[in-house]
Amino acid sequence: MKYRYQSTEAFWKSFYGLSPEQKVSVRAAWAIFKLNPFDPRLGTHKIHHLSSVSKRTIYAVCIESDLRVLFTIIGDLVLTIDVGTHDIYKS
Repeated sequence: MKYRYQSTEAFWKSFYGLSPEQKVSVRAAWAIFKLNPFDPRLGTHKIHHLSSVSKRTIYAVCIESDLRVLFTIIGDLVLTIDVGTHDIYKS
């Protein structure tokens, strides 16, 4: 499926707060993500608690050992929600 991509303000706020090294890692993962958000190299997985709370499926992509990007899919739109450590899983 061909997706469109959009990011929330929360994502950009968190992204700009990352270290320069983390930003490089996120950008490298983005190159893979924009081709296929479910590419096995990204370790994409559902976050069941957040999905239950938000009433839509929330996924996480593994960027580094403790750096994740949260996203959801609405039709053909991939919406990146936040980026950060596992703390972003808390609602």
